[in-house]
Amino acid sequence: MPAPLPTSPKTIVLTGATGYVGGQLLPALLDAGHTVRCVVRTPDHADLPDGAELVKGDVLSGDGLAEAAAGADVAYYLVHSMGGGDGDEDFAARDRRAAKTFGAAMARAGVARTIYLGGLEGSGDDAESEHLRSRLEVAEVLAEEVDELVHVRAAMIVGAGSASFQMLSGLVRHLPVMITPKWLQTRSQPVAIEDVVATLAALAVRDDAPQEVQLGGADVLTYREMLRRFAAVEGRRQPLLLPVPLFTPRLSSYWVALITPVQLSLVKPLVEGLSTETVVREPPPDGLNDAPLGFDDAVRAALAG
Repeated sequence: MPAPLPTSPKTIVLTGATGYVGGQLLPALLDAGHTVRCVVRTPDHADLPDGAELVKGDVLSGDGLAEAAAGADVAYYLVHSMGGGDGDEDFAARDRRAAKTFGAAMARAGVARTIYLGGLEGSGDDAESEHLRSRLEVAEVLAEEVDELVHVRAAMIVGAGSASFQMLSGLVRHLPVMITPKWLQTRSQPVAIEDVVATLAALAVRDDAPQEVQLGGADVLTYREMLRRFAAVEGRRQPLLLPVPLFTPRLSSYWVALITPVQLSLVKPLVEGLSTETVVREPPPDGLNDAPLGFDDAVRAALAG
């Protein structure tokens, strides 16, 4: 039975502070009065808000993790590879190793709760994408190591810095006529970055945090419907969508990378994941994501940001 979390404010270990979600979460944690230690590999290049504590560290090697975790109450693991690995070690093996190193360091330091942001997708062999399966593996590795894991599983995040959102907007803006692969019919429950951040921040102080939190927005839509609704929000002509059922995810990846500003190394896992339905099956408990934004409002907020 994990030790209860002390009264706020907390001392928090934050990985991924220089990434999109971590960069949005950090100011929210600081505004709530928490002490936040950001584990970054190159502190000199980290442009973080005033009040954030920088700790030079690496989740793969373990360097700096003991210093960051000393006396901490909560840890956020917002790290996951999207590209391939170096040498003979593939990205999934590297992610498992990093999760084990980080989790063991948090356990040794007595950190009461670790919060991991993964994806909302099928489990085990149900996830067709290698990257989606890897996210689940990271959660499993962390759960074996830490005292208490809260696995937050989010659908596509709608926000200005989200690669999925940039891919969506790039398609709408640059392709008035699209050949549409089969994955455009897959249902998803896109969630606003504001709702993801609010949920993650709330979990740092919630006494009865569940083991898993599934996050989605107010609307369940196919990718085709998202394309059309994004165009409507921006006041653009509706794109002409021409179905091509045999258009494979691999071919789709090259096509999307050519049209959108997202790099091919990111597009490939994102497109692979689009064949898997990402819909909330078990709503979170009361007090977590009670009134999520709908898709149109989330797009407006992202465009404004």
